[in-house]
Amino acid sequence: MISNAHYDYEIWLSYNDQKQGFQLPVNPPEIKINDGAGGKTYEVSGLGEINLIQSSKLTTISFESFFPKTNYPFVVSKTWLDPAFYVMVILDWMEKKWPIRFVYTGATFDINLPMSIEKFEWKEAAGSGDIEYSISLKEFAFYGARPVVIKKGAASVKPNSRPSDKQAPSTYKLVAGDTLIKVARVQLHKEERWREIQKLNGIKDAQLKKLPIGMTLKLPR
Repeated sequence: MISNAHYDYEIWLSYNDQKQGFQLPVNPPEIKINDGAGGKTYEVSGLGEINLIQSSKLTTISFESFFPKTNYPFVVSKTWLDPAFYVMVILDWMEKKWPIRFVYTGATFDINLPMSIEKFEWKEAAGSGDIEYSISLKEFAFYGARPVVIKKGAASVKPNSRPSDKQAPSTYKLVAGDTLIKVARVQLHKEERWREIQKLNGIKDAQLKKLPIGMTLKLPR
């Protein structure tokens, strides 16, 4: 467990080789880290108790903090964003089912691990607009893919497709697993426009956690 009352460290979460990510604006007061080796003890007749060291378990990390609505003096990140933005980004990462990068930089040691988001819970603090959250991460072990043998044969070449002159749809009906970031990325080709969709449809930050399936969204031009 890491506990630091002075908040003299930084935590970064990023995705897709750091093409998308952010620094936590408010450092958690403590971080729980579990990286036990997973040893097991057995009783062997005539030898007594022996301990067999198993393969190392994957590291798990969990912590709690909040995303501030106000730029408090103790906010540590240079870039301060709306709390709903952080929530939407994390939910979008979870929906993509691909590991993120957890980076901890402190005075005595650093942590840099690929991790999956195992659990993420959040709620809006009454009155302040801050979003309190808890998150659990698990180390992600990359595995090698088996080589693919390509059989010889005539290669087919697809003709160049003409650019589409269709206009983007003006509405979109939500399906299971949708988030506003995903809708903005797929329908508008710019995921940073999710805020425009939220504003156009009058969706409150508290509703972002679970948008109703089948809801018809108006899309900005």
